[in-house]
Order: sequence, then structure tokens, then C-alpha cells
Amino acid sequence: MSRMLGTVSMGIRTPIIREGDDLAQIVTDSILEAMKEDGLCPRDRDVVAMTEAIVARAQGNYASVDNIAADVRAKLGGETVGVIFPILSRNRFAICLRGIAKGCKKVVLMLSYPSDEVGNHLVDLDLLDEKGVNPYSDVLTLEKYRELFGQIKHPFTGVDYLEYYGDVIRESGAEVEIILANDPRAILKYTKNVLNCDIHTRARTKRLLKAAGAEIVYGLDEIMNASIDGSGYNASYGLLGSNKSTENTVKLFPRDPQPLVEEIQARLLKLTGKHIEVMVYGDGAFKDPVGKIWELADPVVSPAYTPGLEGTPNELKLKYLADNDFADLSGKELQDAIKAKIQQKDGSSLVGNMAAQGTTPRRLTDLIGSLCDLTSGSGDKGTPVVYIQGYFDNYTNE
Repeated sequence: MSRMLGTVSMGIRTPIIREGDDLAQIVTDSILEAMKEDGLCPRDRDVVAMTEAIVARAQGNYASVDNIAADVRAKLGGETVGVIFPILSRNRFAICLRGIAKGCKKVVLMLSYPSDEVGNHLVDLDLLDEKGVNPYSDVLTLEKYRELFGQIKHPFTGVDYLEYYGDVIRESGAEVEIILANDPRAILKYTKNVLNCDIHTRARTKRLLKAAGAEIVYGLDEIMNASIDGSGYNASYGLLGSNKSTENTVKLFPRDPQPLVEEIQARLLKLTGKHIEVMVYGDGAFKDPVGKIWELADPVVSPAYTPGLEGTPNELKLKYLADNDFADLSGKELQDAIKAKIQQKDGSSLVGNMAAQGTTPRRLTDLIGSLCDLTSGSGDKGTPVVYIQGYFDNYTNE
């Protein structure tokens, strides 16, 4: 066991990316510079990952409030629209809401409670119990919510989102009515035209609404899924995965980035002689145990990746082997026995094998994307590219 390091994740600094930049060239040059200046030595099955943000910025994939308003008006009729299950985020939803409201005469805003889909809380669950509120069945008006709970501000942002979203809608020229409910069909008492803004539950929400008699149903994934007056768009995800760019524009999730990852892989192979996997990543898929926020506000962790990142881990649990199969061994004998066990793997699935219990059966792109998101952060690190070594190693690699 001559090599002591296993998985190593490194943030790579790049220039600030602008619209029209040759991202394949910039990423490749940044990796080569790290190899030259910092001694990074490439190996087969290393991973290069880049944030979705720099991909979308290089593409110029932006939409304005007016673009969103035009699309909403055309698809939902421009009268009273139920806007249901948005996440509580100024960065993710406020500018989208401004465009949505600008495309309607009235918005009936229906928020889920006690939290949104990704764990941002409007009210503590214990407080619901104290007040005798059943979130599975009770529909609360804004007035009833205030009577029960008063004004509650988000602990991280200091924002009262009912007040904030209401103000956004009014300032955009629409009337607003706010309710809280968790059954999507509750909105149909107010309007039959619905825009559902949930991310990971959107297909079920649409199905329930249509079966219950909704007349027009669109998801946020179906708004800005084609260009409006020359704007950016995303055919697969629409406004899902978008972020605030300015007070009047959003940056959309990157559009068709698969050719980009394949081009970078080909360039790195030519320049280094190593087969390096490449992916684009957005939010990681993990939950904060203190704030209760599930990070994944993007529709997927990775919208594009090279074929070597397909699949899930197929690993043995070393501590299980040490405590069970080889409980009577120690030292070099134990190391050799575990190595031999690992080398016996033939590539077939270990699902159901007791020696694999407790390993993470998640997709490789979700696991690696989460590692990258934590490595790059979302602030001022300036490392939108991540280089990972040793991810596919195991205890037998020297």
C-alpha cells in the first residue's frame, strides 16, 4: 500500500467566464496550468467537473422578466393564475415570480408548509402541533396563518417570504391572494389555470391537477422551454435550475452541454494521453442537518457527463469484512485478506450481498456532483472547475 492518498478533490481557478467564451479551451488551459504550476499529475479515470453556471454564462443562456411574462401570458391566458409550490428563495424564484406576475392579472400563490420542497421552513413543525394544525389536510389563508403564527422570518435570510413574495407580485402589477396547502388540488377552488413550480414532484402534481379538473396546467419546466424574442431557453427544464442574474434577468440551466464535456475529454486525452472523465454539475444532493435544507434546487445534479460516469458504486464494506469474515485476522494478514476479497469482484452487482450493506447506492454523477459542489462552494473561491483523483480507486490500488 505505497500510495497513502485516496480520493482527492481540488478546486481549479479559472478566469471569470463571460458570454461567448470558448469554455472548452478555458477549462483545458486551466487544467494544464495546474499541472504545470502545482504539479498536478493526470491519471486515467481522473474526473474534471465544471459548474453549470459557467456553462450557461458562456452560452449566454439568459431570459428577462419580460420574456417570462410573455411566455406565461401566452400559455396560461393572462388572467387569474394559481402559482403553486415554489421554493422560498430570492436567488432561485423571486425574479421568475416577477415575470410570472407580470404575465397575469391576479396570482393566487399557494405555498407548501411547514416548509417548501427543499426544506426552507415557513413555520416549525412543532408549532403546527401546538396550534392543532394538520398540514396534510388544512388549507390556511394568509389571515389565518398570521392569526396562528404571526410574522415568522427565515432563520438564514431574515425574510418573511409571505410578505416578500406578496410584495414582488404587487410591484409587478398583479393582484395577489396567498394560501398555504400541501394538496395541489386545493388551488382549484380559486382558479382552474395553474402553474406548478415544484421541482422533483412536478410530474405527480401535474397528474393530480389534470385528473381533478384543472383546465390549463403548466410546470415551471415548461416556461422558457423555447426562445422568446431571441432569449435563452432550456428545452428540457425551462425555468427550473435558473438563478438570479440581475433584478430583471435570470440565468437558465445550461442548454445541451453534452458536446462540451465530450470535447473537453477529447482535448485532455490528446494533450495528456490520459482518459479523463468530464461532467457538468449543479447543486449537490445532500441535506443540512441543522437548517434542514436539502441542497438540490436544480432539476438534476449533472445535466451532462461522459460515459465512464454512468452507473452506481459497487463496493464492499471494509469494516463489515474486518468485523465478520476476517474477525480473527489482524495486521498484514487482515490487509491481504481484504485485498483478495476486493480483487474477487467480477463486476456483477453486489446488491443484496451483506458485505455491501451500508454502501451508498446512488448514481456516480450524484455522488461526484455533490463532492464538487462542496469543493467549489457558491461564494468567492473562484474555482468553478474541480479536479478529482482517486475516486475510482479501492484498497488494492498501489
